[in-house]
This record gives sequence, C-alpha cells and structure tokens, in this order.
Amino acid sequence: MQLGNLLDNLKVWVENIISTGGYPGLYFVMFLENVFPPIPSEVVLPLAGSLSLTGRFSIPLITIVGMFGSLTGAFLFYGLGKWLGEERVRKFIAKFGKYALLSVEDFDKSKDWFDKYDEWVIFFSRMVPIVRSLISIPAGVSSMNLAKFSVYTILGTALWSFILSYAGRLLGEQWPIITDFINTYQNVVLAVTLLAIAAFVTHRLVRKKKQAS
Repeated sequence: MQLGNLLDNLKVWVENIISTGGYPGLYFVMFLENVFPPIPSEVVLPLAGSLSLTGRFSIPLITIVGMFGSLTGAFLFYGLGKWLGEERVRKFIAKFGKYALLSVEDFDKSKDWFDKYDEWVIFFSRMVPIVRSLISIPAGVSSMNLAKFSVYTILGTALWSFILSYAGRLLGEQWPIITDFINTYQNVVLAVTLLAIAAFVTHRLVRKKKQAS
C-alpha cells in the first residue's frame, strides 16, 4: 500500500472513531496523534468542531478532552526520553521510528528547538506538526521540571484544540478546508525551521573560524 493511500485510510478511520466514539473516541485519537504523528489533529479537531453544530460536541469540552489526550501522549514521550537518555532514544528511533514515519532527523530538529528556545518551546511547539509530538522527548532527556512541562503542554495543546475545533465549527461541512491550510502551514514552518537551523549552524562555524584565525 502506498503512503498516500495509507494516510487516506488513516483519516477515514479517524473520522469514524470521532463520529461514533464521542468524547472517549476524541480522547483516544488525540492521545494516538501525539505518539503516532501521521494521525493529523487538523482532521480530528475540525471534524469534532463541525459536529458541535449538531449538538454532538461542544467547543469547551473538545478543548478540554483534546488537551488531556495530547497531555497523556506527551507524558508518554517525556517518560521515554527520561528513561532512555539521548543516545538510546536515537538508536530506538533509528530502529523503530520508520513504523511511525519518524526519523532521527525529526528528533534532532526537535532537540535543536528545545536547546535553542528552552522551556517556552514546549508551549509553542504544540502548534507545529511533527515537532509537537517529538519535543516531549528532549524535555524528558533534559529532565525538565515536570510541573513546568505539564503547564506549558496544557496551555499549548488547549489553545491548539480550541483554534482548530472552533475553525471547524465556523466552516461547518466545509471543515476539510482546514487540512489544506494546515498542510501549507506545516510546509512553511518546517522550511523556516530548517533555514533557522542552517543560519544558526553557519553562524557558529563562522564564529569558530574567526576565533581560530
């Protein structure tokens, strides 16, 4: 099965879980979305938001349930990072990451974000595809204070859940439009991130060369 078909089938499965499972289904999918990034929250949350028009869901409860599902997944990756340590995390992702469409480069990108922006990156990265899942690992590796980690994660995931679910409510049956917008947003963010990392590395190399001469 091609990757595109796999993701399409995954989206259909997610829609079925949300539509039939109610809030428990939403919690389950948001948890999985954090440990298996190919599950897109830009499908999960706008769909739930659109269903709020029928009275099936409410935006405040979507926000809370989505936040708790994401928080649970974040705790799992935080614990994994703290338990394994950086080197074993790299080996683990190199060996098993392909099954979740993850790579060591994805982990390195998340670690660069954490190292550069420190604790606040936990909040902001919750709204960045792929990074929002993996950023919990370097936080665990660094033994970040769990209370701070929890607060930043709660704030970031609650905001993300509210924005996407409310957008889904505003768009109604046209909620899939959000997926296209998020895909563009994801590509822009990743491109900017790569440029920022490249600029940072270049700056370090130039400074090191000047110090050596």
